[in-house]
Formats: sequence, structure tokens, C-alpha cells
Amino acid sequence: MTPKDVLTLAQENNVIMVDFKFIDFPGIWQNFSVPVSELEESTFEDGVGFDGSSIRGWQAINASDMLIIPDPSTAIIDPFRKYPTLSLICNIVDPITKEPYTRDPRYIAQKAVQYMKSTGVGDTVYFGPEAEFFIFDDIRFDQNAQSGYYFIDSKEGIWNSGKDEGPNLGYKPRHKEGYFPVSPTDSLEDMRTEMVTVMQKCGIHIEAQHHEVATAGQGEIDMRFAPLVEQADKLMLFKYIVKNIANQHGKTATFMPKPLFGDNGTGMHTHQSIWKDGNPLFAGSGYAGISDMALHYIGGILKHARALAALTNPTTNSYKRLVPGFEAPVNLAYSARNRSASVRIPMYSPSPKAKRVEVRFPDPSCNPYLAFAAMLMAGLDGIENKIDPGEPFDKDLYELPPEELAKVPQMPGSLDEALDSLEKDRAFLLKGNVFTADALDTWMAYKKENEIDALRLRPHPYEFFMYYDI
Repeated sequence: MTPKDVLTLAQENNVIMVDFKFIDFPGIWQNFSVPVSELEESTFEDGVGFDGSSIRGWQAINASDMLIIPDPSTAIIDPFRKYPTLSLICNIVDPITKEPYTRDPRYIAQKAVQYMKSTGVGDTVYFGPEAEFFIFDDIRFDQNAQSGYYFIDSKEGIWNSGKDEGPNLGYKPRHKEGYFPVSPTDSLEDMRTEMVTVMQKCGIHIEAQHHEVATAGQGEIDMRFAPLVEQADKLMLFKYIVKNIANQHGKTATFMPKPLFGDNGTGMHTHQSIWKDGNPLFAGSGYAGISDMALHYIGGILKHARALAALTNPTTNSYKRLVPGFEAPVNLAYSARNRSASVRIPMYSPSPKAKRVEVRFPDPSCNPYLAFAAMLMAGLDGIENKIDPGEPFDKDLYELPPEELAKVPQMPGSLDEALDSLEKDRAFLLKGNVFTADALDTWMAYKKENEIDALRLRPHPYEFFMYYDI
């Protein structure tokens, strides 16, 4: 879509406002809007100014002026605004030099794709994330000097099986038994279908939707694979749609990795493949029907997984999900079909076009531009250096005897560990100036100061249960 096409789209839909969306460093969409009369073809070159000093992880107050440059290919009519609103995703540039901003996550993702092309490995990399989420009926939380708590509720929650709901009709999924039930146990089928319908109208190709394993409204909607930057754009739109439709129904949706104790967390298995001249390069005659290139890509992912975690699993809550011995794939091994491995080669279809690598440890709290770019850079490092991932694990990794399991490397156990790993293993991300040292240093400093230290300083409610009588 060209700038002229965007103006035509606005006119045909009687647009009143134009909403400019961009992503902050941690991974939340930000926006501001202007009357449609302010949008001209020149806007797509000249941009619109804004103050970048209040955006998390961005400019200092003494260098706060920045420009957004809208991308015409992302134009849609916002499905949730009362007044017809044109939505555009934007890149960020310096107003003086007109150079792209090195801390703009979307620019980092664009650079990763350009770096791949410069190596000659391929011309397109496809990503297909499976973003899980919860839909709750109520969420309350607070933390202050003398108290701290959270309270979640869901009519689907098995903990409400004995509640007087006037009447209680039952049909609440038991813990870890929420996978694929029909209604009335799955009470959210129609809401997820509504989400799918809106996503399709917004240009997102959806392949399936279903209830996930946990009780209390865990769901999944699967997007068809798309090129890296486009897919990151679509994932942000996906999350926007899920949250807004839940809100319209008087419910709340979250992509937090581990909101419930004692049940499955929320992951984002991410399918990846490289193509060139319209041909898939991960299909071959090796193990599970993959090529040497795909095997080396896996080798790069496994070698750098602990550093990748700082970007693919970037919250303290991520490591409530990534716990050894439970459902999350923490063991750094690969396999065909085996879902206990952290990297899997799906075997659904014999078609070469369907051959891909599924990285299973990421979660949807990540900034998708940074996470996708980092995984691509790890895979490219594996291809460049022909990194051997070792022998596949076709056993159930959860059932291995302790002495055998001890030989399998594992994901970090905390965000601290992940950031330490990124500090030590970051050269692969700096290739081609994709991730700058400044961007990585800013990411680590932000996470340590605003998340790790913030949590470390506060008493946890369960500590009172364990220690109050000391």
C-alpha cells in the first residue's frame, strides 16, 4: 500500500482521526492521534514530531525530540474506536540526522532481516508464533509499604466449583485438563471466534483457535507464518485485539507467562524457517527431513539459548514458568515430535514448505521485534559457523534419570541469570550492527533497575506464610 492508497482508504472509510502506533523498549504499544486533515503524502517522508523522553528505555530529557515515520503497508481501520480511525505502525527517526533510532525495536528487527540478506543465506525468514493467553473475570493487585497481594478470579476456575453462583452449573476445567474441551466446559469459544473474526478483518491469517491446558480461561489462537517484521507487527495487533475484545465483554486478558500457581503457564512456541527465491531451505534428507542448514540453525539457537532468554523470556515472571521438572521446555535439546525438548521439528506435514524449526521456550511477554531478531541472529550464527546441535533427544526429557538429565544443558533459572548470560554471550547479536552495544546495555540496565531490583526489594506474601513465626 502506498501513501496515496492510505489516503484513499481514509477517505473511503470517512476517517476522522489517524492513530500513530509504535513500540516502547519493553514491548508495549504506544500511540498518539491527529485529525485526518493533518495526514498528507509528505507525512510518510517528513514524519510527525513527539517527545521521546517519557518512553521507557528511550531518550534522555535533553535529547527528547523525535519523529515517527508511518509505514503505509500497516494501514488498517482500527476496529475498536467509536469514531472512524486509521491506524498506522511507525518507525522512529532522529529529527536532526533523519537516521533511524537505534533503540527502536522495529528498526532492530528490520536490520536483522537485512543482515540475513547480506550474508546470502536467504531472502525471507518466516516466523509463526503461538501466543497463549488467559481471559479472567477479575484481577486485583496492590503493593505498598505494609501490604502486597494479587487476586485473580474466573468463572471457569476450578477453585469456584464449590461457590454459590446462584446457581453454580459446574463444567469448570480441572487443573491441567483444559486442553480441547467442548462447551459448556469451554465457555470462551464464541469470544475467541469473535477475536478471530476481527483479526481476519485486520489482515491477520488465522489457522486455528482452542482452549489451552490450564483452568480459568487459558486460550490460544494460531497465526499463519509471515515474514519477520510483518509478523511482529501482527503479533502486536493480535494482542491489541485479544485485550480489547475481552474488555468489551467485561473480562480481562493477559499474556503474563505465569499468572496462576499450580497450573500451566503461558508460552509462545515460535516456528521459524528461511527461504530463498521462493524455495524453503530447511527441508532436506537429514534427521526428521531437515537440511544441514536447519540443523545448524538449531545449533545456533541451542548454543545461545541462555543469552536469548534475556530477550525471549524477559520478565521475572517468565521464570515462574521456566522451572525444571514442570511443563515448560527448559532442557536445551532438540527432537522431532517430542514436546519436552526446547527445540522441536514439527512432523505434521511431509511438504518441504512446511518444514520448520519450533523454538518452544519463548513466552508472549517478550518484545516480538527484539525476540524474533535475536533468534534469527542466533540461528544465522549457527549456519555461519556450522554449529552441531549434537544428537537429538527422542526420549521424554521429563522422565530421564537424574544422572542422564544432568548432562543436558538448561535454560536460566531467573532473569538475573539470563541477563548475565547475555552480558557474556552477545557478539552474535552485534554482527552487522543489528543490536548495538547501547541498545543491549540499555535493555540490561532497564531490566535490572526497574524489574529485578524492584521485585527484590519487596517482601513476597508467601514469605509471611513461611517465616512469620521465626
